[in-house]
Amino acid sequence: MKMSLPIDCVLDAKAQIGEGAIWCSQQQVLYWVDISAGVLHCFDPAKNTNKSWDMGEALGCFALTNRASLVLALTSGFYEFFPDTEHKLLLSGPDVASINQRFNDGSVDLIGRFYAGTMRTNGDHVNDPSGTMYSLSSELEVNAVMSGFHIINGMAFSPNGDTAYVSDSFAAVQTIWAYDYDLDDGVWSNKRVFLDTKELDGRPDGAAIDADGCYWMAGISGWELVRITPEGKVDMKIEFPVEKPTRIAFGGSNMDTLYVTSLGEDITEGTHQPNAGGLFALKVPGVTGIELPRMNFSAN
Repeated sequence: MKMSLPIDCVLDAKAQIGEGAIWCSQQQVLYWVDISAGVLHCFDPAKNTNKSWDMGEALGCFALTNRASLVLALTSGFYEFFPDTEHKLLLSGPDVASINQRFNDGSVDLIGRFYAGTMRTNGDHVNDPSGTMYSLSSELEVNAVMSGFHIINGMAFSPNGDTAYVSDSFAAVQTIWAYDYDLDDGVWSNKRVFLDTKELDGRPDGAAIDADGCYWMAGISGWELVRITPEGKVDMKIEFPVEKPTRIAFGGSNMDTLYVTSLGEDITEGTHQPNAGGLFALKVPGVTGIELPRMNFSAN
């Protein structure tokens, strides 16, 4: 049975593919993206304002860094972006546009490695699961970590950093996997099914980890948010006001607000969801989040 909680649309953004939400505790703002529009947003809840930067190409995901910047996963490569000056600097490849892909989801481990995964932008997802997870090190070295995904999603790390998660949103897969994670070497091993989500209403999309180590899944196409314990058991489902929530981020001064992005396109005909594509906020009694790590650039 799903819980019903007060959920506010804090920004009626009408995003095409709202995604990638990350809270910045230093600025007390929420960064998020509209993937296909190629726009980075910054929502300030105290001022109720939203600033935007058009990157000119699909922006799949990003991370905060250990300096006043963000690292962006654009179709032409990894870039560093400085919001204060609007300066954008190419760091490294890959140019995934050349192979008909774009980035879709990402995360950062506890020592500052950035991971970003791709998906096809055209063609047959069934017969060509060519989505690949890449890592970007502090020395700006790019490596392909694993491949074989249809729609890579849900990347996250446990609070102590020794378990890594990733999912595939594709309808025929709908699975979240867990891995043992070696922080020193960045090695993913011992792959196992964390949760087969086919019995849920929604498919696994973007994710967040709370202070208890539970995995929060945005249930796209299912009007729901789902919490999964570290043991892989569903222990909470929350009704969501739009069909396609896409990413969850904990934020606020006490890290007790859940911000949720959503999809504004491909909405089921005949359903009433005027705020689809909006940014939402809610609180769940007794639940708080943890601050996400930042991409760690080496001093040079």
